[in-house]
Amino acid sequence: MEQKLFTELRSLYVTRRESPNEIRIRIRMRDLINPEALRHAVDTTMQRYPYFCVRLRKRDGQYIFEENHLPVVLTHSLHGVPLNSQASNGHMIAFCWQDNWIVLDVFHGMTDGTGAYEVVRTLLYYYCSERYNVKLNDTGIRLVGNEIPEEEWIDPVVSRNDLPAPRRNEQMSDALNLIALAGLKEDHRHTVYSIAISESEFMKFNLDNDGSPGTMVSLLLSRAIAKLYPEAKDIIRITLCVNQRNALHAPLAHQSLVGGAFLEYKDAMRDWPLERQATAYRGMVFAQTQEENVLMGVASIRGINGLILSKESDQERLGMAGYINALAARVVTATVSYVGKANYREAEQYIRDFRLWTSSAADGLTVEISAVNGRFTLDFLQSFQSPVIVNAFLEELEENGIVYDLQDVSELELANIELPWTE
Repeated sequence: MEQKLFTELRSLYVTRRESPNEIRIRIRMRDLINPEALRHAVDTTMQRYPYFCVRLRKRDGQYIFEENHLPVVLTHSLHGVPLNSQASNGHMIAFCWQDNWIVLDVFHGMTDGTGAYEVVRTLLYYYCSERYNVKLNDTGIRLVGNEIPEEEWIDPVVSRNDLPAPRRNEQMSDALNLIALAGLKEDHRHTVYSIAISESEFMKFNLDNDGSPGTMVSLLLSRAIAKLYPEAKDIIRITLCVNQRNALHAPLAHQSLVGGAFLEYKDAMRDWPLERQATAYRGMVFAQTQEENVLMGVASIRGINGLILSKESDQERLGMAGYINALAARVVTATVSYVGKANYREAEQYIRDFRLWTSSAADGLTVEISAVNGRFTLDFLQSFQSPVIVNAFLEELEENGIVYDLQDVSELELANIELPWTE
């Protein structure tokens, strides 16, 4: 089956060697990896996801995904292999392992955290069943032999001709720029700080303060930044990622379907108590995630992809995508993303740590929130090494009585994606 790229286009054309548009999921298991069981689990899992077993091709000026029957690669390393390369058998997805770590690498334009979680859910079911010789509950897990509904395949954006017109607002004001204010223009060491918080305790904190995981992390980050730069003139504006599937009535779609809600830490809010601030942030999210508003965002993204596609050459498309990215970076201070509780079911008992990494957003900072096996992990993905923002955020946690564990600091290493303009 051949798939013309559309929703994937912007992600494709913003990919660079220094910033591959990729999702890397790192799972630290309880025990050392059994490579034979993992190889079998990868092969079985990929039978269930044929729309991820594809090769990128260009035909008549248009990129397509065509079927790729070569095995999806599994390597003994934590570095992985470049995607869309000979080393990956031409696939845009690959796996690797070392010691007790399992790693999934996948092109972010092909799917998002929601789609990647489905693959991991299937993989862990097959791997843990064989590794521990147990019969796990398979309720809600996509398995080989299940019928693959058409709704998993179809791009719900390209086929929609009834989307509302995007709202024509006045140009959004520039947001506070962390890299400029912190003097980090020469700091190019991509770094991830991983922070663990008890799920039950953080959820209680949210309930006590009218928050939710995504809005509360966004608010605490906003407060931390405001205390660091109290004299800054530009507004602190956090983008909280929004899953567009509900608004599109496409819950099974595998594509990357992520919009955003803008959370502005307005001057008038700064003296409010935390609970009132959290209520305000939840109100902003509620308003912006109403179906009509989400679909306006979808229409805007559809228009951007159509604009990119209207350009004839890759160089023109790269220029257009880069220009749009630069505009987006100017209006956002940082990005926060929460896929939701992973719910890997009975396999979670075998998981020690879980990390979700992506390229840091164009503004320089993305916080990825994962909820696995009784704890939240906050991965601060930075295009710089300095801990200035992380330290301010940790102080905010301490001031609010939230117990945390700074687990580690790592180089933000992502597998490259080989494309004509990255080679």
